[in-house]
Amino acid sequence: MRIVIFSIGTQGDVRPFVALGVALQQLGHRVVIASGASCAALIQENDLEYAPLSADFLEVMASDPRAIQKGLNPIALVPTVRKHLRNMASDWSTQAQSAVAGAELIIGNGMVALLASTMAELVGAKCVETQLQPVTPCPDIPPMVLKPGRKKLPGAVNLGLYQFARVLTWQMLGAAYAQLRRDLKLKPYPWYGPYYRQESRDRYRLLAYSPSLLAPSPHWPQNIKVVGNFYLEQAASWTPPESLEAFLAAGEKPIYIGFGSMVAEDKSTFSERILAGILASGRRAIIASGWGGLEISANKNCYVLDAAPHDWLFPKVALAVHHGGAGTTAAAARAGIPSVIIPFFGDQPFWAWTLLQAGAAPTALDRKTFTAEQFAAAVNLAHSEIMQGKAAELGEKMRRENGVAEAIRCMTEAGLLDAVAAEESLRVIDGELQRCVG
Repeated sequence: MRIVIFSIGTQGDVRPFVALGVALQQLGHRVVIASGASCAALIQENDLEYAPLSADFLEVMASDPRAIQKGLNPIALVPTVRKHLRNMASDWSTQAQSAVAGAELIIGNGMVALLASTMAELVGAKCVETQLQPVTPCPDIPPMVLKPGRKKLPGAVNLGLYQFARVLTWQMLGAAYAQLRRDLKLKPYPWYGPYYRQESRDRYRLLAYSPSLLAPSPHWPQNIKVVGNFYLEQAASWTPPESLEAFLAAGEKPIYIGFGSMVAEDKSTFSERILAGILASGRRAIIASGWGGLEISANKNCYVLDAAPHDWLFPKVALAVHHGGAGTTAAAARAGIPSVIIPFFGDQPFWAWTLLQAGAAPTALDRKTFTAEQFAAAVNLAHSEIMQGKAAELGEKMRRENGVAEAIRCMTEAGLLDAVAAEESLRVIDGELQRCVG
């Protein structure tokens, strides 16, 4: 089959779908990933076909750091996302038609799940929606776009908040998709969006996060499957600097600090507060300066590098201080280490809440107001025997999961992968699942 995957965002958003694409291609399918230019090398170096899509989120964050500063206020974020997404989507009708030529199955993640379903409607292909977070209303899980509190809310309140979240989401996406459907000469979505249409409710949906971290809601229909995270292994192909290995061997396990692609409005001030927190904690630290550029210099207790594969580094540290992105959260949890989360925007407060509920993280720190003493207290709590034990138990469960294998099993059993390859797919996937569990 020719399978096209739409996924945009940072590399953390796209890397899981490279992992899925590699597995599908190993089963004999031809896989194309449509994404922004910043992810082209990641896709191509894994021998997958790349299709360009106007969606450079790194450029957006560099040119408009205020977008992240508004991130914990979803109402304030609406006009910013709407503007940037509409600009990105101006070329999507042409780019997406080129990408899906001959496609038999189209998979779409996150903000471009609707792009995938639109193109599947246009060319008559099968369609699967994927999400890295829960998005379907239910009474027992709070909506991820709204910052959850420490206490669980009544079910009716959660359901009401989901409807509010859908309104906000459509305010962000509506203009871009209205223009796309006009360009493709397709019937417009209703003014309130596509989410209440029967075909949207019936669409097969894979949720690519760990069921051990967040169990599926019993209120969801059978077409929604929580399959586990999609991991692209990197450790085996990465050679660490000798200086990093020497630092790791020179004392107790350090803490990891890194915020990936996140950009603080005032990097210098944020970096100073992080450094003050490290000093107050009395811990050694490995600092991944990342694309956002933490401005901390190396010293005898701080090792600074640009980045390192999480699957190589996280098992070697005591805990991870990070932004709470879905990928970093999963990597830390899978490694069996606690997290200290300082969220910037989007789903990050939700994952901070989820780890808090699992006992694998203290309460998230406020990015704009945390003090050195609060940072040190959170780090010391994450070092506690109880939290280390909870994180280790969670990691053991997650390492027994294989989200890619489970996703392919689900799509095969649902008849979304062609019948010719179905028997071979199930045989290979069954073997892979047994290997992981065994």
